[in-house]
Amino acid sequence: MLFPLGSEKVTNTSFCLYRKIIGFKLNSLLFVLVFLFGVFCFTTNILLPKISFSQTAVLTPEQQAALRAELAGIEQEIKDQQSILDSKQKEGTSISRDIAILDAQIKQAQLKIRAHEISINNLGKDIVVKTNTITALSEKIGAGQESLSQILQRTRELDDLSLTESFLSNKNISEFFIDLDNFTSIKQSLDSHLNNVKDAKQSTEDVKEKLGQQRNQEVDAKINVEQEQAKIKKLEADKQKLLSLNKNEQQNYKTVISNKTKRANEIRNALFALRDTPSIKFGDAVVYAKEASTKTGVRAAFVLAIIQQESNMGSNVGTCYLSDSSTGAGVKKTSGTPVANLMKLSRDVQPFLQIMKETGREPYKTLVSCPIGNSGYGGAMGPSQFIPSTWMLNRNRVASNVGKSYVDPWNPEDALMATAVYLSDLGASAGGYSAERNAACRYYSGKSCSGSNTFYGDQVMGRVTTMQNNIDVLNAN
Repeated sequence: MLFPLGSEKVTNTSFCLYRKIIGFKLNSLLFVLVFLFGVFCFTTNILLPKISFSQTAVLTPEQQAALRAELAGIEQEIKDQQSILDSKQKEGTSISRDIAILDAQIKQAQLKIRAHEISINNLGKDIVVKTNTITALSEKIGAGQESLSQILQRTRELDDLSLTESFLSNKNISEFFIDLDNFTSIKQSLDSHLNNVKDAKQSTEDVKEKLGQQRNQEVDAKINVEQEQAKIKKLEADKQKLLSLNKNEQQNYKTVISNKTKRANEIRNALFALRDTPSIKFGDAVVYAKEASTKTGVRAAFVLAIIQQESNMGSNVGTCYLSDSSTGAGVKKTSGTPVANLMKLSRDVQPFLQIMKETGREPYKTLVSCPIGNSGYGGAMGPSQFIPSTWMLNRNRVASNVGKSYVDPWNPEDALMATAVYLSDLGASAGGYSAERNAACRYYSGKSCSGSNTFYGDQVMGRVTTMQNNIDVLNAN
């Protein structure tokens, strides 16, 4: 129990004893605070290793020098091959000239791949170093936060000391407040030190993110070069076949060209399957996809690959009709089985009815997607598989791009444009394998490729190669 000043119960002996107790308490608290701050500084600056933010690799200087020398040699060889290409292209047209050009292009592509491998290797080591740096800094911050927590606890203890206790201490008032000033200074120093570590950690994370982006760019570039190399090798194989022809066969070269033209026409006229709407010619789909690419920057082959992926999934999931607009229930097309959660009532039913009114379609006879499994909702529309609410968010941009007042989710041209617009928003317009793959995963699940959604991105990127090859055939004829 604390006795107030002036109380008759406070004897001289108890008064002096109490001054000693309180004085010891204050001195002990300040000692603990100084000790904690010293431990924090020792922990973060001595026990943990010093972090050099200039570190960029874990290779020895000799290894780094060897890689730099190799990279310089590769870059010079690439320039040499370009000189060969430039000189050969000035020569008159001949099969031998074309073969020489192809050889130089293939050699150049191989050199570029090796150059990218070196860059990817170094960038990967950079990211490892930065990750280790962030881990060490996180440990520092953890130690600092623990020390700060203990200091705050001591602060509350000091704050709990009443004015009476301060007078009872064995220090005069000026000494007491000097102690408090010292305590405040320690707290401020700790806060400043902790903020510096946090800033360093954030800076390192920013660098790591940029390095990750650079590494993705390098991977994309390597994939693109490898695809170009495969294309060039195929062209070289065609040329080698021409060289193997005898004179009579060479005179009939028009037949070879005719066969290529025939193949191009087969591709152009092949039916391109669309989900929940009749198929169209592949050539027409390419025209729509190229138009969409011009407006959005998303590669035509990628747009077509997404549409084809959705069509394939439609054959597995099935299609349904809306049966009750007051609940969002529906029925399966093939069996007539009731589907309670075809559309989310609060989100999609009214937008769906509005789309039906604008396009002149019958809402209870227009196919939409069925729900996947027993959870979630269906209701996705047409080749692009937009749910009604998402279509309404994008329809004005789609309409502007195709030059229409209203757009129809089941119209192939509108659907391909809508796909491209949405994929652009998801990052596909940046180009490159990584950007397109992640955009595909987001198109499917709303998240970048990770875990259960990666199958979708991988399958789409597999389709992209075929789409691009077919487009290239059409472009060449």
